[in-house]
This record gives sequence, C-alpha cells and structure tokens, in this order.
Amino acid sequence: MTFADEVKNAVTPRAALLVIGVLGLQLLFIASYVGALHKPKPTDVPFGVVAPRQMSARLLTELKNLPGGPLDPRTVADAATAREQILNREIDGAVIVSPTGTTDTVLVASGGGTAMADTLTRTLTKVDQARQRTVRTVDLAPASDQDFNGISSFYLVVGWCVGGYLCASILAISAGSKPANLQRALIRTGVMALYSVVGGIGGAVIIGPVLGALPGSFWGLSGLGALTVFAVGMLTLALQALTGIVGIGLAVLIVVIAGNPSAGGAFPLPMLPDFWRAIGPALPPGAGTWVARSIAYFKGNAVTGPLLVLSAWAVAGTAVMLLVAMRRTPEELTGERPPFGSNPA
Repeated sequence: MTFADEVKNAVTPRAALLVIGVLGLQLLFIASYVGALHKPKPTDVPFGVVAPRQMSARLLTELKNLPGGPLDPRTVADAATAREQILNREIDGAVIVSPTGTTDTVLVASGGGTAMADTLTRTLTKVDQARQRTVRTVDLAPASDQDFNGISSFYLVVGWCVGGYLCASILAISAGSKPANLQRALIRTGVMALYSVVGGIGGAVIIGPVLGALPGSFWGLSGLGALTVFAVGMLTLALQALTGIVGIGLAVLIVVIAGNPSAGGAFPLPMLPDFWRAIGPALPPGAGTWVARSIAYFKGNAVTGPLLVLSAWAVAGTAVMLLVAMRRTPEELTGERPPFGSNPA
C-alpha cells in the first residue's frame, strides 16, 4: 500500500468533520475571548447617590449623561443604606456627597472585581474635579492581598469546570459515550458525584489553607466546588449521551468558549459587551464565580439565583443522561454495531 493510500484510509469523512469541528472551536475561542475582553468599559453600572436634596437631582442627571453611559445611578436614602446595598451586591458602588465640605466619599468593593472598583473611583474623581470637589475612596469589601485583581475566585471556578468536563470525557472515552443501561448510567452519576465532592474540597484546600488566596467559609467554597464540578460533569455526560464524542466539543463550547469570558472574572459583568453580559449569569462559570466572590467577600449574600443556575444544569444533565440510557436505539435492539463514540458502557 502506498503512502497516499494510507493517508486516504486514515482521513475518513468522519475524521475530517471532527478536525473541521476542532478548527471551528479554536476560532470561536479566539473570537469569544478577544471579543469579550479586548476593550472593557463600564456600561450601566448600578451606582448609588447619597446627596442633599438640592444637589441630588442635578448630580443624578450629570452621572446619567456621562459619555458612554458608564453608570446607572439611583438615589439612596443614606450612607448606611448604600453600604448595605453594596454588601448585598445590589449596587456596585456609591457616592456620598458631603453637605458641608468639598470632599465626597466613594464606596466600592474590590472583592467583587478590582477593575470595577478602580474604574468607579476614576470616574467619580473626574466628575468631582469638574465640580471643584475631591473624593476619598472607602473599600467596603477589599480583595485579599493574596488575590491579585480579585480574580482568584474566577480561576478557582475555571479549575472546577475543567475537572468536571475532563472527568466526564474520560468516563465516556473509556467506556462509551452512551451508557448501555440505566444501571450503568447510575454508576456514572455516582462516580461523578464522588469526584465532584473530592474536587470541591481539594480546590477549597488549595485556594484557602494552602495559598491563602481567598478568605471566607472553607466548607462554603467546598460545597460550591462540588456543585460546580457536578453540574459541568453531568452536562458533559448528557451531551455525550446525545451526540457521542461530539458532546465533548459541545461542552467546551458552552463552558469554555461561551462561559469563561462571560463569567465576570477578569472584568466584572458591567464592563463586558452586552452579549457576554447577558449570557454570563446563566452559565456555570459565571454563576460559580459570582458565588465564590460572595462567599469570600460578601458574607455569602446574593447567592440564591446563581446556586439555582448551577443546580438546574446539574439536574438537567442528570435527567437527560438517565433518559437516554433508558431509551434503546434500533441498532441496539437488532444487535448492529453502534456509531463510533457510542459503544455501550
């Protein structure tokens, strides 16, 4: 057999389609990350204004009309309410206008993203300079000294997500994409659950006691890690059960290509373009990053919605895989050889 014949036999239409699919994922990866992160700018950032009545309306109008619309200002009753709303993650910052002096106070929370805190400080500094006033910044939830730019929580969640889809991929590659029956599917679910618990605790140990990168509840982070790994793992198993080996690529598309740049890690959500800002909270990396920051810096506030998102992915993935396992295809009933990537487990 000549070399040309060997090449022809090796490059089957199926292999060619898989290579083209990988190339598509590569280009989407570049477009997604660069598109989301190459030019971050704040847009409609929830921002509180505490000011005397005679100054409040004018300042609100001025902040609303800033070029590019960086702020979505709203009146807040007093400084205590502004602090509470920031710590509850209802707003990202606030300005407290001094009724007697010329120095105003800008409240920020760098634990929610250093880039956002710095941007708000710069924006209000320019506004006050134009009004011949000065500002001082108070950080209500400062990022840890070991958490550079406040992105440790993001990378922690990325690690959990990677573990989830890699474990699921290994299970499918070693034993077939689709479980042969319900019992096999339950075994895979059990393995994924055990792996998730160990992975969640392991990540929390590294980020906390070992590196000291994140404060907050160790067991809270461990539980978040277990849920994140399990959600991504079951999503991947479900996609593989439905589509075979292609499911690995679909999981990468959802979690890595769409999920990571929209997670609000390097730059908080209000600094991302509209598309990524819209999809981020609905995907595992975004939901996990929000909860990790809340546990570390905001006393666990405002986590119900993101935890429900992660739980929904976990439940949906588990249900789909179990349903596919219970459904026997015509090929399986007749004993014909199933497609590549769908060998029974």
